Amino acid sequence: MNAPWKPGAINGRDPFAAFICDDDTLDMLRVVVEDMGWPADKCHKGGLRNAVQTLSVSASPNILLVDLSESGDPLNDINSLAEVCEPGTIVIAMGQVNDVRLYRDLIVSGLQDYLLKPFSPDQLREVLSQAQTALNAPKHDESTSDKPHISTAVIGTRGGVGASTIATSLAWLLSNEKEPITALLDLDVHFGTGALTLDLEPGRGLTDAIDNPSRIDGLFIERAMIKANDKLSLLSAEAPINAPMMTDGTAFFQLQEEFRASFDCTVIDLPRDMLINYPHLLGDVNATIIVTELTLASARDAIRLLSWLKSHAAQSQVFVVANKVQSSNLEISRQDFESSIERKIDIMIPSDPKTGAHAAKLGQAFVEAGKASKASAKILELSNLILGVADIEDEGDPKEKQSLMSKIGSFKSMLPSKKAKKEAVGS
Repeated sequence: MNAPWKPGAINGRDPFAAFICDDDTLDMLRVVVEDMGWPADKCHKGGLRNAVQTLSVSASPNILLVDLSESGDPLNDINSLAEVCEPGTIVIAMGQVNDVRLYRDLIVSGLQDYLLKPFSPDQLREVLSQAQTALNAPKHDESTSDKPHISTAVIGTRGGVGASTIATSLAWLLSNEKEPITALLDLDVHFGTGALTLDLEPGRGLTDAIDNPSRIDGLFIERAMIKANDKLSLLSAEAPINAPMMTDGTAFFQLQEEFRASFDCTVIDLPRDMLINYPHLLGDVNATIIVTELTLASARDAIRLLSWLKSHAAQSQVFVVANKVQSSNLEISRQDFESSIERKIDIMIPSDPKTGAHAAKLGQAFVEAGKASKASAKILELSNLILGVADIEDEGDPKEKQSLMSKIGSFKSMLPSKKAKKEAVGS
């Protein structure tokens, strides 16, 4: 437990105040507060609106705990609280609504954390200790935050198209060739290959984060990340396949928030099925890479993913990358593939199984093991696109899309004849 604070020790303000709706939580809070060396008489009965009324006529404390249980419009009430709080106040909320979207909106509004009722004294003590640590942490020079964080998600249209290879290679290139401090987040909790590719032990960081989202802070990130080199860190898992992932997605959002504060770039190896249960994962991603092969199934799923991204992550710059492209015997030609998805393929990466096998034997990223290969040169080109994503201007709305069913119906005509297969040559 952290050392007790002395009243008025920071900025001349009260160290702590709380406004709680129910008696049981209030009684538990007073015990925890006394253990931490704070005055229990600063724990008041009444929720967030009482806090707004009180702080409108008195100085706000260094740490403020407010109860949203009686609030009909939590976000609006939090905004009202912000108007009466002095700069530097750390606000923690509690409530009974278990909704990841509400949690995300509250964090974006400036809250330190959100406690879901009911909670234990240990959970409360841990959150208050984290707030104490945050308050005591050195303040970063604002000039260092001028450079925007670049977050990139890599999604494969099908299993085996090489999305994880692209993700690990991008992370390695960004950290080694471009030199920003980079994080690789492998969200395939049970079968992820990020650590395996880089010859690392995955550790328990990701599973611990999923099990205990309230623990996620800068210190947790520092301890949980596995170092691949001086500027590349990895967070992944190899969870037992008999242990299903039980989470509402709060941990993933909190991880992304901490990554923005701790790293220059984040590369997320994102299994496509995660989009179904956790669509908020791409809410703040700058660039999304769809990795595909020139096949019928990949064409269908590329269309579906592009449509989903347009609806759920319109802010993200999308790049389509065709991987493992052969010079002949293509199932679908580049021209037909681009016609079906109604956009150009941004990068064509040639097939290079020899370098892939060599990288696996060495325990290195594909681009590290095959620096001279044509495939690595294309991935380097992709990394340049990612770094320049902030400068890319919107080109306007694409032409109106035809229906998904009509496209699926047209796929049979895209399959080349035996004669065409002999003549097909990749671009």
